Amino acid sequence: MTYRTFRGAKGLAAVTVAGLALAGLTACSDGGTSAGSEPAEMSATGTDDGTTLTMWTRAPLERQARTLVDAYNASHENQVDLEIVPNDDMEGKVGAAATNGELPDLLAGDVVRLPYWVTNGLFTDLTAQIDGLDYVDDITRGHVDAGTDVDGNKHTLPFVTDISVMAWNKDLYREAGLDPEQGPTTVDEFREHAEAIAALDKDGVSGTYYGGNCGGCLVFTWFPSIWASGEEVLSEDGRESLLDSETAQAVYDAYAAMNDAGAVGAGSEEENGATWTAPFSNGNVGVMQYPNTAVYAAQEAGIDVGVGGIPGVDGGQSTFLGGDAMGISKDSENVDQAWHFLSWMLSDETQLEVVAQSGDVPGRNSLLDNEYAQENPLALTMNQLAADGRTPVADYFSEAFNAANSPWLTLTRNATFGQTGTVAEDNEAITAVLDQ
Repeated sequence: MTYRTFRGAKGLAAVTVAGLALAGLTACSDGGTSAGSEPAEMSATGTDDGTTLTMWTRAPLERQARTLVDAYNASHENQVDLEIVPNDDMEGKVGAAATNGELPDLLAGDVVRLPYWVTNGLFTDLTAQIDGLDYVDDITRGHVDAGTDVDGNKHTLPFVTDISVMAWNKDLYREAGLDPEQGPTTVDEFREHAEAIAALDKDGVSGTYYGGNCGGCLVFTWFPSIWASGEEVLSEDGRESLLDSETAQAVYDAYAAMNDAGAVGAGSEEENGATWTAPFSNGNVGVMQYPNTAVYAAQEAGIDVGVGGIPGVDGGQSTFLGGDAMGISKDSENVDQAWHFLSWMLSDETQLEVVAQSGDVPGRNSLLDNEYAQENPLALTMNQLAADGRTPVADYFSEAFNAANSPWLTLTRNATFGQTGTVAEDNEAITAVLDQ
């Protein structure tokens, strides 16, 4: 399997609905040469001596974070004091703490936020420790690459893996005369399936739903269709947008057609991500691109869910490899103890008996097909997809794609709701932000 991660010259910020508050990070930046990022002397597995470690993670991943921390605290002398930070507050909190030398020992962040933090020297260099792991070549590459600087120094490891999948409601598929065991294999099939379910004319049920006012949602779910078609979304240096290609246009056209056909759920045009996954979990959507971490919630709500890769225009499949990576901050005075947590976290036993057993995706490729996944066909499918996940990286990714009123959001809304025919011009506006 291959991993293709695209990095700009400096790194970037996050796939979140909210824009970044960069002032704090800018204040602490010295071009990526912060003393806090220097390599630290550590033992191979770290030290477990009863030290209390501090950890920050964002609220959407609270369940996974607490599962790991509880398991570690129950079995070690070291103890981790976990702080859950509201998603929209994370960037400002990290920026202020970095400026004041008050970062926690262990810091987790979105995989496409990490490069910006690394460039600004927020993490300890863990190259020697990561390369010294017996299973270094087995680690999910996107989460390591996100924390790798332009000189090749590594700073982060996988913490929580989140991928985008195509999800469908099998009961609605049956009602519409569709094969409940086979989701769409092309973009056109996706459109056809959504329109078939909309044609049921069931009260409150739509063919599909999407975050039409959520740049981060659209990055997470639409980029894979372009990758699956064998094309790229950004240039290799992350400074040029390639989102005006014929393939990209075909994706926009499919959504425009579904809008025209009335197959898209009411509220999609205004959806800013806050309730993006709810309609499917409530049984009101036939088929849509969806985060794998929300699939289990839909199952628990009683939905008979089918999952697969997100298809390309003419076939193939891909997924956005998201989630959070974790490293040791520049301000930690307990580096060896913090490494003990990280090395424990990626161990075979933890990845299987804590991560996989909880239904989450392991951060080790050889452990993706495991006994717990074998018991759950959905988990096995999602794990297999994760092995070939993609993570785009660019200096000003958040400003170009995720911020409110970003040029990417303008492009998608113009192409699917307004159908203004301005994709080329809107794409140039994205490039202008990426190349500033």
